[in-house]
Amino acid sequence: MKKSLNIGTVGCGRIAGKHLAALTSDHVKANLVAVCDLIEEKAKEKGEQYNVPYYLSAHDMIKAHPEIDVIDVLTPTGYHAENVVEFAQFGRHIICEKPMALRVEDCDRMIEACQHNNCRLFIVKQNRFNRAILAARRALEQGRFGKLVLGTVRVRWRRDQGYYDQANWRGTWKLDGGVVAQQATHHLDLLQWFMGPIDFIQSQIATRLMDIEVEDTAAAIMRFKNGALGVFEATTATRPNDLEGSLSILGEKGSVIIGGPAVNMIEHWKFEVEEPEDAAMGELHSHEVENVYGHGHMPYLASVIDAILEDKPAAVGGDEGRKNVEILTALYESAASGKPVHPGAPVVHARIGERE
Repeated sequence: MKKSLNIGTVGCGRIAGKHLAALTSDHVKANLVAVCDLIEEKAKEKGEQYNVPYYLSAHDMIKAHPEIDVIDVLTPTGYHAENVVEFAQFGRHIICEKPMALRVEDCDRMIEACQHNNCRLFIVKQNRFNRAILAARRALEQGRFGKLVLGTVRVRWRRDQGYYDQANWRGTWKLDGGVVAQQATHHLDLLQWFMGPIDFIQSQIATRLMDIEVEDTAAAIMRFKNGALGVFEATTATRPNDLEGSLSILGEKGSVIIGGPAVNMIEHWKFEVEEPEDAAMGELHSHEVENVYGHGHMPYLASVIDAILEDKPAAVGGDEGRKNVEILTALYESAASGKPVHPGAPVVHARIGERE
């Protein structure tokens, strides 16, 4: 059995640094073989930084390096579907950054293409691997919350106009989406991961400070199929600095609040039936972060490589990524229609992922 996998990355933008640092660390069983970007300046910069060849075409990269086992797709969201469908033909496993796509039907195309070409598809949801989140998830699986009552996420981050002006695809309905599809997609994922499938969503979005097509602020309420309620709040118009990225889970037998800028700090941990380790949970499972990206990419990518090497189920595969897109598109549809929307319902009024 192979002891490591060869990786080629496609896309050398903002998030590439997190992936490349993880893939070249001693904690991930990976060999970074090459990088690729349509913009030569970006590809060259990352290639030189990590001492690997760079290419302007994924086809050229694969042709030059048939030893590549996994393609890491870090392109703009609006291109994920066409990239994954195209790259699946190479028969290599694929990691795709969040969100999986901007339309559910594109998710289906991606899943089908990978199944047809006998390659595995992994969607990046690194916050599931935060120590604080994993501790709360274990408590959930042990039944410590009892009947779930209310789940809340808050994303209060700062993005200025310069962030959106970095590239012409940013802040567009066609290729990007706003705070819901981009920054808060992780938190929507965590909310359904803890609270279960969503029955319906009622939402509002607004563009308060940015000169962009899409929203910089959103709020929603939701009912889960188990009867619990959910509250979602997200904005990139927090000033002057990032404030929080948090998750609260309230149940009949206990409650947990995970805060910090990147769901990285256990701020409250209390259950009716106490366990010996409860008093030290904050100290044991909280960790400081340099920015809102947190430290989850390394354990996430390590889990992907292990899943492939050991033929284990994916922590976040295509089906899980699709759930997230169902939720975020339902939120956009509710905001556009003014009505409650069930995840998975047709998107009629929302512009997210719009075509020419």
